[in-house]
Amino acid sequence: MTRSHVRCLLAPLLAAALSASAAEHSHPAPEKLGSVNFPTTCTAAVQPEFERAVALLHSFAYAPAEQAFRDVAAADPGCAIAHWGAAMAYYNQLWEPPGAEDIAKAQAEIALANAHPAKSARERDFIEAAAVYYRDADHVPPADRARAYASAMAGVAARYPDDTEAQVFHALALIATAPPADRTHANQKQAVDILEPLYRKYPQHPGIAHYLIHACDSAELAPRGLAAARAYAKIAPSAPHALHMPSHIFTRLGYWDDSIASNVAARSAARAEGDVGEELHAMDYLVYAYLQRGRDADAGRVVADLKTMLPALSASKFKIGYAANAMPVRLAIERRAWNDAARLEPLPQTEPHVAAIVYWARAIGHSRSGDPDAAAADIAAIDASLEKLRAAHNDYWATQTEVLADAARAWQAKAKGDGEGATKRLAAAADKEDAIEKRPVTPGPIVPAREQLADMLLELGRPLDALGEYRSALTLAPGRRGSLSGAAPAAERVGDAKTAAAMRRQLAGRA
Repeated sequence: MTRSHVRCLLAPLLAAALSASAAEHSHPAPEKLGSVNFPTTCTAAVQPEFERAVALLHSFAYAPAEQAFRDVAAADPGCAIAHWGAAMAYYNQLWEPPGAEDIAKAQAEIALANAHPAKSARERDFIEAAAVYYRDADHVPPADRARAYASAMAGVAARYPDDTEAQVFHALALIATAPPADRTHANQKQAVDILEPLYRKYPQHPGIAHYLIHACDSAELAPRGLAAARAYAKIAPSAPHALHMPSHIFTRLGYWDDSIASNVAARSAARAEGDVGEELHAMDYLVYAYLQRGRDADAGRVVADLKTMLPALSASKFKIGYAANAMPVRLAIERRAWNDAARLEPLPQTEPHVAAIVYWARAIGHSRSGDPDAAAADIAAIDASLEKLRAAHNDYWATQTEVLADAARAWQAKAKGDGEGATKRLAAAADKEDAIEKRPVTPGPIVPAREQLADMLLELGRPLDALGEYRSALTLAPGRRGSLSGAAPAAERVGDAKTAAAMRRQLAGRA
């Protein structure tokens, strides 16, 4: 089967986004999604569109991918592997697990695949691996099914060591099932070891570059992901997510101007395609980067744009709910606008782990503006969110919410005069937060607990201790404006003029 260069096809999504008047006078740009080679036993006529659908899947353009796979199946009813693709479009591996409705749709696709058995053992293996994830979904937890799928894909990759797609999908499964508390990043490193040789061989493959970025989305591995980050947007510029993804690495390295450029482009492309979730995701990263660069007015304009979008948004969808709630929190907290923070409210239908971020901001705002008693209700709301997460066995977000609760109580204690108890509580929260990785949905905590601890120590007249904590915070989050802004005066107070000057250079963007 010859390689299909899917970048040469026209872009129906971008074409649909053009206005009628513009369409009269121009033609849509050629679609560029990268190059995928996925041999199948389907008819030759549908092969290019099948590989285009796989390319969309690799760039997390799930809805267009699902429709493209359905179109392939309609054109070639015997193409069982097209139903595999449609089923995989419902499994957003690095986001939240699919709900009951999407699981039912995916199970129906698997049933259609099995009703028209694939003509090759390789295709049947791909289909069976997908079936493993959706099997017994009514009583097997999503995390267990994800690990079962990863094991199945490991078997497929072992049986077909020279099959690029088998290796790439296995690498993604490794990333998706990496334990958040494993700071050795064993799964991610295994994925990188799979993907790096393939990237050298297939530099235009969208999934390889994309998953290298996700595998390297940590302070330890970010430098290994920089080449892929620089390339991915050029490989698949027709996919808004591909325009955004480089900012994951740029954020880890403190390359704020690069992150801004990525997310301005991603936001515009997502708006053109009507992808609200991807637009908000890019906007959240954009607000974060603007604030780190000291461009508060620009960040404020993005949040103002968000407010015009709110009436049409459903915060019950995690990708949308997280970004829409987090942006105003970032703007208030990073600017130390404590009264603004105290007035924030979670959006209707917000999930408990997202609502907890807003209640944390309110509690911080009350305590740091001199009204710690008013923080009590917000702390109680965080606790209520935590109980819901524990009851749902959502261990990852329960831990993150515990950190928020501890930080809120620490600032309340400090405001009430218990500096020693406050720093001990916040230090424990920082240790807990540092022990787990962030999720792909966020650039990181609104303000790392380690940075909050450093701020508190500086305010309590302990600049040497504060400087040590700021340095630790900058190791995990290079270039964060809050840490640099605190570390400079802390260094000056202990007589370390060299460190103070270095921090101020970084603040000015001259490091």
